[in-house]
Amino acid sequence: MKKILILYAAYGGGHYSAAKSIKKYLDDNYEVQTEIIDCIEYINKVLNKLTTNAYKEMAKKVPSLWGKVYANSQKGILGHVSSRTNKVMAIKLKNLIKEINPDLVISTHPFSSQMISYLKRKGKISCKLCTVLTDFAPHDQWLIGHEYTDGFFVSNNKIEKYLIEYGVEKSKVYVTGIPLSDKFFEKFDKNSIYDEFKLDKTKPVILFFGGGEFGLGKDRTVQILKALIHNLETYQIVAISGRNPKMNNAFNDLVTKSNVENRVKVFDYTNKVPELMSISSLVVSKPGGLTTSESLASSLPMLVINPIPGQEEENAEFLESHNVAIWLKKEDDPNEVICNLFNDPEKLNEMKQNTKLLAKKNSTKDICKIIVENIL
Repeated sequence: MKKILILYAAYGGGHYSAAKSIKKYLDDNYEVQTEIIDCIEYINKVLNKLTTNAYKEMAKKVPSLWGKVYANSQKGILGHVSSRTNKVMAIKLKNLIKEINPDLVISTHPFSSQMISYLKRKGKISCKLCTVLTDFAPHDQWLIGHEYTDGFFVSNNKIEKYLIEYGVEKSKVYVTGIPLSDKFFEKFDKNSIYDEFKLDKTKPVILFFGGGEFGLGKDRTVQILKALIHNLETYQIVAISGRNPKMNNAFNDLVTKSNVENRVKVFDYTNKVPELMSISSLVVSKPGGLTTSESLASSLPMLVINPIPGQEEENAEFLESHNVAIWLKKEDDPNEVICNLFNDPEKLNEMKQNTKLLAKKNSTKDICKIIVENIL
């Protein structure tokens, strides 16, 4: 039986979610042996904790600094430091590869792609390598050692073009979309979802994500939620604060003071995102690769808020340029943007139709099929 090792790194939730979706589909549909591992945690648990916490704190407290780190890591000294560090860490990762002896490695993070390609270049390992990019804009860190990668799986034609111009062989690039949970294939009983979340079946739903553990721009996020509540009285809102007590308290205080408990439901967490998206008319969220892919697969236009400088701002630009999202920027008046959007039903409908041009509902299936049948 062929062995597939799936590597990710826990810098943001999208890399792990992509890895997990791929593993589940492979396990359910193919006669292969799979294992999923956080590559940085394997190398050094203390390092993993320090670096993931540093990423979260920087993105949360000084996002502009993270934006500079992101930009500078593409080229220049930070790019060299990053790739040099990954070469050092690759030596430890070699032990894992020798132990598992996979026929193929699937990587959902640039660090693991760099480490595996370095080990292949040095002749330390001989397995095949596939890289799954988890955003809507390219970054050169994904492409270090690309000569030793057997397949790149990307979300859109823009990234495909970038990779080919960079020097990646066209035959190695597949426009499949970002991996999604198989729950997005299910047919839901919408009435039961309304009942479960105590929603009114006669009113449209807006799904609002508050930024999760990052809690980015709490005051701004609450201001946007307030604008939605006061300008869209015919709508009901499901507001997810994430595992962030301060954000959750602020949401609940706003709902209580506005006396809208009947049409605004606040939750700190839900594992029912596919179900909620199936009954929603709009998603309000940071433009992370995973949430964006899920929204597109659910044919939902987006109101983009609080993107982290760097990859999420590039995602926001991509979505707005393809007319599937409105980016509510820091200098914008939320009331004005929301009123303009909802006073133009043709605009909302056009955005909804455009999602179908970008959505890749079969992303996980297509990635796994190509890997098993064409590359493995």
